[in-house]
Amino acid sequence: MRAFVETGSVHAAADRLYRTPPQISRLLSALEEEVGFPVLSRRGRRLELTREGREFYNEVERLMLSYDDLERRADQIRRGKTGHIRILTAPFVSHAVINQSLARVMQRYPDMTANVDARVRLDIDVWVAQETFDLGIAPLPVKEVFFEIEPFLDLPMVAVMHPDHPRAALKTVTFDDFSSHQVIATHARSLLGQHLDGLVAASGKRLNVRIEARNGVIACQLAALNLGCCLADPFVALSSGAKDLVIRPFEPMGMLRYGFLYPASMERTPLVDEVAEEIRQSTKKLAAEILDPDVNMPS
Repeated sequence: MRAFVETGSVHAAADRLYRTPPQISRLLSALEEEVGFPVLSRRGRRLELTREGREFYNEVERLMLSYDDLERRADQIRRGKTGHIRILTAPFVSHAVINQSLARVMQRYPDMTANVDARVRLDIDVWVAQETFDLGIAPLPVKEVFFEIEPFLDLPMVAVMHPDHPRAALKTVTFDDFSSHQVIATHARSLLGQHLDGLVAASGKRLNVRIEARNGVIACQLAALNLGCCLADPFVALSSGAKDLVIRPFEPMGMLRYGFLYPASMERTPLVDEVAEEIRQSTKKLAAEILDPDVNMPS
C-alpha cells in the first residue's frame, strides 16, 4: 500500500515491488475487496487515497511502526541492552527541554538507548491512546484515563514580540498593553486562545487582530518579524527558531500545566524515573530564566 501512496501509479508501484502492473492491480483489488471500501481513486494520471483509504493507511502505518519498534527492542534484548526508554511528547517540548535532558542522562549511561517521537497538541487525546511509550510529556488536561498523570510544571503564558515593538521595553505586558496594538492570534481552541477570549469578554475590548496563525510556532515567527504581538507558550517561543524575539510575562496571568504520562499497565523503571526527574529540574530552571524580566531587555 505504501508503494501506491508514495509513487502514485500502478506502474511505478510495480517497479518498486518487482512485480508486473497486472499483478499489482490484482493485489489492490484484493485489498479493497477484503476491507470493503475503495482505498485509492484516480485523479488524472495519479492514484490518490480516498477518505476511507487515508484513515486505513494511517492505521496501517501506526501498526507497522509499532512492529518495527518491537523488532528493535527484541534485538536490543538479545544483545543485552535493556536500558531503553520510549518517549512521546509534543514537538516543541522536545526541542526546548527533552533533548538536552535526555542527552545528560545518556551521558551517564553509555549503553542506554532511546526512542523519541512527537505529536501535535490538538491530537493529544488520540495519540496517548494509540502509541506505545514509557514516558509521555504533554500539556494538560488530558482526557485519557488509562494513564497515571503527574503534573510537574505550571508555566505562565507570555507575550512575545520583536525588540522594536512599542511594548518590548516593558518588564510585564498587561492585557491593556496587548490589546492596544496589533495582535497575532493563535488557535481559538488552544488554552492561549481561551484565555484571551475570557479577557476580551470581561473587558469588553476587541483585539486588533492583524494575522491569525493556527500554529503557535508560526505565530512567534511572525511576531519576530515585527508584525504584531502574540500570546504564547514559552516553550513554543523557544522552539520557534526566531532570533529577534522578546519574551515578557503577561498579566492577567494565564497558566499552562505540563504533566508526565505513565501507562498504567506498565511498570515504571528506575531509568524512566531518572529521565523524568532530569526533565523536571531542567524545565523549572528554564522557566525561571524565561520569566526573568531582566533577560533580553532591549537596550
